[in-house]
Amino acid sequence: MSLGVSTSNGLAADARSLDALKYANSSDPKAVREAAKQFESLFMRELIKSMREASTKSGLLDSDGEKLGTDLLDQQLAVQMSGRPGGLSDAIARQLSQQIQGQQAPSTISLAGMGGIGKARAPATASQSDFVARHQDAAERVAQDSGIPAAFMMGQAGHETGWGRREIRNADGSSAHNLFGIKATAGWTGKVATVTTTEYINGEARKVKAKFRAYDSYEESFRDYARLIGENPRYAQARASTHSSHAYAAHLQKAGYATDPAYARKLGRAIDATLAAQQRLQST
Repeated sequence: MSLGVSTSNGLAADARSLDALKYANSSDPKAVREAAKQFESLFMRELIKSMREASTKSGLLDSDGEKLGTDLLDQQLAVQMSGRPGGLSDAIARQLSQQIQGQQAPSTISLAGMGGIGKARAPATASQSDFVARHQDAAERVAQDSGIPAAFMMGQAGHETGWGRREIRNADGSSAHNLFGIKATAGWTGKVATVTTTEYINGEARKVKAKFRAYDSYEESFRDYARLIGENPRYAQARASTHSSHAYAAHLQKAGYATDPAYARKLGRAIDATLAAQQRLQST
């Protein structure tokens, strides 16, 4: 298991803050504590997000800028609320310590110390962890060449495919290896898979037939996605926002990557889940 240096001032969904947890002595109790705090930050951020979404909105301030500002505020609030004595991070730290010592850790974390909320699942589900483990190596290779964080690409691939459960398939049922829902436009000369998909037309979800690119491998899909983001001028702002998962997602939606009006919010949450899954895999 490898844990990291202090990232106490980082945002809950900052890829660089979480990535920094890789580099330290796993036997250091401070490193274990810091990893636990990062896990708690991710959990608290999702809890805050759920509370906001459950509240009534006026609709008057639901601009992209206002949503992004609120999301960044939620991230910082999650960090400030994490790491307190008797909180969730204490329970996570105990589990991490048990895993380091080769003991069996339970699959759920008790939140009795946080006001009797009950029990909550660890930040990453099994399907998300499996998906990340499957594609980690290919995503890392493409990340080194493109500068797009591997977690961002895997999070988007996970969102597009339902963490591998809804992959685009060829007519014979084989995988088209298209992890990002990239369509086969007029300039595409490669293989094509035609499937029924959901498009939002004037804000209304409709089922339509569409042609998508097909690849020979998943790594080819990652590379084609990175090439699309890297070379298309309309994604320039997204390329400049790889410091923040949610800024990156917001700029992708603004540039028209998808027709779903809630795409940025969903993608941001998928990237958060990927970051958590990466840390979970590194801790085992």
